[in-house]
Amino acid sequence: MAGTLAATGLTTGSAPFVEEARNRGELYITQAYELYSQQNHEVWSSLYQRMQPRWERYANDHFLRGLDALNLPADRIPHLTDVNQRLKTMSGFEARPVSGYVPGFLFFDCLSRREFPTTITIRDHTRMDYLPEPDIFHDVAGHIPMHTEKAFADVLVRLGGCAHTAVAMAARVRDREEQTRRLRNVIRAMSRFFWFTVEFGLMRAPNGIRAYGSGLLSSYGELEHAIESSEVQRYPVQLEWLIHQGAEIDHYQPLLFIVDSFDHLFSLVEQLEHWMRDGKLNNVAPGLPEIAAGDLQSFLDAAKSL
Repeated sequence: MAGTLAATGLTTGSAPFVEEARNRGELYITQAYELYSQQNHEVWSSLYQRMQPRWERYANDHFLRGLDALNLPADRIPHLTDVNQRLKTMSGFEARPVSGYVPGFLFFDCLSRREFPTTITIRDHTRMDYLPEPDIFHDVAGHIPMHTEKAFADVLVRLGGCAHTAVAMAARVRDREEQTRRLRNVIRAMSRFFWFTVEFGLMRAPNGIRAYGSGLLSSYGELEHAIESSEVQRYPVQLEWLIHQGAEIDHYQPLLFIVDSFDHLFSLVEQLEHWMRDGKLNNVAPGLPEIAAGDLQSFLDAAKSL
């Protein structure tokens, strides 16, 4: 059986090791590094090497310093134990391998504990440019270098804390229908915040506008498009606009938001929580993203446990 798993590799959508763990209900798993195929490593190498010139041109300096500090290999998928050994000393964060989809509250709860749920599979060589779900290249090469920057890592922890605030507030609402309605709106607001900052955020820098969002930093095509294209609207971030703006996943983003610094971003998370406490997130604009049943249920279950 082990030989069969190794031969198959850990390819997104075709990874028996991960599928079996998921079927057993195991969310947190090991990396099982020995199961990566040669083709898996070649895909990582191709993705990494073609991204390097784009990172040098369009990524923010914090990301570039993080890449250097982590010393990620360009020719093979990194061992998460090696990544974590360096990462923990810089911000206290660690990459935690998961078997796939992490329900919303559990994801934010991980952030609050300085853990980043990390996919261990990698995209197939025929799907190098677009993948609707995360893979290890997106999670490790796109997200993790940003986690070496303590000011940014603190933003993630604070955002994770907002999920706990949402649950505590929901637990006080006795009417189940109203509780569900409010949570659906709050989750949508938090998802949009995460999307337009952590995934697709832009930042002012001495050398112009640069990307810090990991969805951009792991995309060869969209990273350049986000900075250079006249088709993209780029605006100074406004929280009221951000939480009401639909987030679409199946094409390049037509609208992006710019922050001044990670201190600025941290203050926006604090403002987000204040608005949550004041009820301003109970009625956000409908639309994308759709709230998955599992995400909503994870918040409801957490509220029920209080």
